[in-house]
Amino acid sequence: MELKSRKAYMDAISERYHKASKESKTRILNELCEVCGYARKYAIWKINHWRVNQEEPLPRKRRRRQKIYPAEVMRIVEKVWAVAGYPWSVRLKEILRLWLPWIRERFGLTEAQEKKLLSVSPSTIDRSLRDKKRRLRRRIYGRTKPGTLLRHQIEVRCEHWDVKRPGYLELDLVSHSGECAEGEFIHTLNLTDIASTWDESVFCQAKFLKKIV
Repeated sequence: MELKSRKAYMDAISERYHKASKESKTRILNELCEVCGYARKYAIWKINHWRVNQEEPLPRKRRRRQKIYPAEVMRIVEKVWAVAGYPWSVRLKEILRLWLPWIRERFGLTEAQEKKLLSVSPSTIDRSLRDKKRRLRRRIYGRTKPGTLLRHQIEVRCEHWDVKRPGYLELDLVSHSGECAEGEFIHTLNLTDIASTWDESVFCQAKFLKKIV
């Protein structure tokens, strides 16, 4: 059966099916399986999701995920995540188990909350912390800004250098400030020779004070 004919047939049989009695629906399904060569379960799904005079099936309803873990338990997970230095979810799950005595003393867990805390999965932790990780990443990375003072005096290229002799350097300045750029911390200035891949690193201390508005 051609595609156009099959669609016209499905329009007609779907309308018949939804108006028919239970016994008639059985006969209509048998006919559909014989004409189109469908398996019975697929034929039931097909006819229930077919819209008359439409080429597309009915949109599926998205089921909302039921929340299993209370908000107070996920707040404890977030606190431990921050205190432990923002580890990834698999490591954080193990930290929750190892730090349980400290968590009991600090947050006063009930027995039910403790069971929920120890049963939380890494994927649930990732979903819970997704927005906070995104905001944290924006604060930590990207502190070094390109300058314009020597741009026209020194030959600078941002793409790959196709060079055969030493003397052309790639420079990277890394801030070891963690999650906060306030106070004293170390910068690393790394120079790499493109041709020979020889590199040198210089460490320097910097002190930044919080801007008062």
